[in-house]
Amino acid sequence: MNTKYVFVTGGVVSSVGKGTCAASLGRLFKSRGLKVSVQKLDPYINVDAGMLTPLQHGEIFITDDGAQGDLDLGHYERFVDVSTTKLSDITSGIVYDNVIKKERRGDFNGGTVQVIPHITNEIIDIIRSNAEEQNAEIAVVEIGGTVGDMEQLPYIEAIRQFKKRVGEGNVVYVHLTLIPSVGPWNELKTKPTQHSVIKLREFGIQPDVLICRCKNEMTDEMREKISLFCNVPVEAVIESMVIPTVYELPLVFESKGLPDYILGKLGFEKREADLERWRKMVEVAKNPKDACTIGVVGKYIENGDAYISLQEACRAGAYELGNTAKIKWIEAETLESEPAEKYLSDVDAIIVPSGFGERGAEGKIAAAKYARENDIPFLGISYGMQLAAVETARNVMGLSDANSIEVDPDTQNPIVHARPGAVDYDNYGPCMRLGSYPCKIVEGTLLSSIYNAPVVYERHRNRYDINNKYKEILEKGGMIACGFSPDDTIVEAVERPGNDFFLGVSFHPEYKSRPDAPHPIFSAFIKKAFEHKK
Repeated sequence: MNTKYVFVTGGVVSSVGKGTCAASLGRLFKSRGLKVSVQKLDPYINVDAGMLTPLQHGEIFITDDGAQGDLDLGHYERFVDVSTTKLSDITSGIVYDNVIKKERRGDFNGGTVQVIPHITNEIIDIIRSNAEEQNAEIAVVEIGGTVGDMEQLPYIEAIRQFKKRVGEGNVVYVHLTLIPSVGPWNELKTKPTQHSVIKLREFGIQPDVLICRCKNEMTDEMREKISLFCNVPVEAVIESMVIPTVYELPLVFESKGLPDYILGKLGFEKREADLERWRKMVEVAKNPKDACTIGVVGKYIENGDAYISLQEACRAGAYELGNTAKIKWIEAETLESEPAEKYLSDVDAIIVPSGFGERGAEGKIAAAKYARENDIPFLGISYGMQLAAVETARNVMGLSDANSIEVDPDTQNPIVHARPGAVDYDNYGPCMRLGSYPCKIVEGTLLSSIYNAPVVYERHRNRYDINNKYKEILEKGGMIACGFSPDDTIVEAVERPGNDFFLGVSFHPEYKSRPDAPHPIFSAFIKKAFEHKK
């Protein structure tokens, strides 16, 4: 297949929106019946995002095949409705590691290994491999970082060479920049964009499209000025202003003719887009009939991107009802010193999300206790499920020292422990379960009514599990296991039949939710939140 490639770069500042831009283009191409792949090339040296703190870098997104990727993978999956893989997020750590391994094997026949051609060749091979793996007709590739960054240079050089290899009509370069506003009249300034394009052209790349982020509408004069100084056709200078919901961005690009312009340059015949379902979802997001409030008790709430998939999954569950969901962020540590009621009495449902380590654990336990005692819809995810089990053991069954060994390795009642045989002392303790694993669902349970299937596959990212020795004690405390691994050795989900909706899962359903097709767990959970509100 002759795959076509769209490369998305960013300039002026970081966090200008390359991920949602790439995802929006992917959605628009797919809406025209094209097979699309989306990929992120990250310049940082980390091998993956697994060891990055969410406070610094936002959410760590998990793929079916167990990759720990950048949060932009979540944008790709939600917008384009594709399943990303290990090839979808490539870092400099991976690129250099691959090249060094080849050098150690003697693949370069004793030659000097250099950034050009060896590192750039590796990047090119990875780009092609991802497109081939997805059998893509059009591959959207986002280059992380900002043009001019030292660590980004090998990637810019690689995509310059890429066009030379595959031919003029097979590559389009999209450059996303910021148009800042200055002075008392908020005057828009095009000079930073001009300089960003100058820098890109110094590296041998002439952008085909400029997407300009700005607060106010650009005048025709400004658009023509940018076109003149940046050598880009006026019709390819696209403004992107602040919009009510990020999901409106594909519709903005569609209204400006951007997808047809790009596809025309790539030699595709004009195709009609099927965006009816997407438009309906966006209309609900902009004009919801009602709203519920979800209290999220987490430990990374200082960074709004740390739980972005969770937030979007809640909203998707509400969109399905013609409504929206508002998130009340609650610092878990706060509930360790102040009463939970002070922060949770005004929410319609409670989520205790995933996390690692001792910090905030007691606050999460307090949130689970408040939800259980007040019969508020509750969803515990991964660590949240585990600590909900600890709460039942402590406060219902009287095991006052019950805990997870992650919090207290010396506890006499390890409700949560490392699976037997799952310890790897050379790799940060217990082995991580990463990626898609099957969950066998117990008939007649809440979980069974949600999925209506005997077995489901969900994405995991956890080191510890509920200790099977305490299953009977938890059952006496009103908490039953409703999901297991196929061999019955791992508790995958728990619930409290005595409560209206109290569910804990070891996996991450939020990663598979879509704005126009919510995950069934979030559909059921948000529906209960609205019922509780009434």
